[in-house]
Amino acid sequence: MSGTSDAWAVRWRSVADPSLRLFCVPHSGGGAVTYRRWAERLAPSIEVVALRLPGRETRFREPPYRDIAEVVPPLLDAVAPLLDRPQAWFGHSMGAVVAYEASRRVDPTLVRRLVVAARPAPHLADDGPPLHDAPTEDFLRGLYAMNGTPERLAQDRQALLTFLPTLRADFAVVETYEPLPGPRLSCPVTALGGTTDPVASEEQLAGWRRYTTAECAVRMFPGGHFFVHEQTDAVLAALTADLLPAGDAR
Repeated sequence: MSGTSDAWAVRWRSVADPSLRLFCVPHSGGGAVTYRRWAERLAPSIEVVALRLPGRETRFREPPYRDIAEVVPPLLDAVAPLLDRPQAWFGHSMGAVVAYEASRRVDPTLVRRLVVAARPAPHLADDGPPLHDAPTEDFLRGLYAMNGTPERLAQDRQALLTFLPTLRADFAVVETYEPLPGPRLSCPVTALGGTTDPVASEEQLAGWRRYTTAECAVRMFPGGHFFVHEQTDAVLAALTADLLPAGDAR
């Protein structure tokens, strides 16, 4: 498998003439490597573009963004050469709001679908105390409660504290998020959720219907906030069904 990468976008498997590009935005603290297996396992005609935000992986020394309005413009500038064909946008948790705002600002005739995972519709988001500026121990308790911290990081407190500014910044993006001005989407939306996710219930996911003039489907999977990693086969099957015409798995 050969691919290409730059600061913002990693294509783990380059496709000469893709029928569709799938732009993937990771959860808080996540990076482009999250979607390497997706590139290997989705249909060959789908080119996965894994997005890498500042503050992680090869961009660890870059200051992370703390506001949605700071994230989207440079992201779209960076991937502009890749926006020339049919595309879909996927975002997990924090990545869902980034994917939503990005998909509203590209050519609507080329956007086939927005897929959001583990994130309530913006008007139904949790209004509890924010974590991004909480004391360190309170922040870490909230982080561990989501059951998504890699074990090696959870066991290495110093490494976790080193990465804390990026995690706090990512939490700030989603906890301070309010939809930016602009029209509703005209493409279908799929909202994916975990049946035991404490962050996004099925009802909260269904609220994404408000943000598109097209259909909105909700699909639930066994698991918690990180069901996407726990149920990879089922999630990729659902994505394939939504992104490719019936019977076309090329």
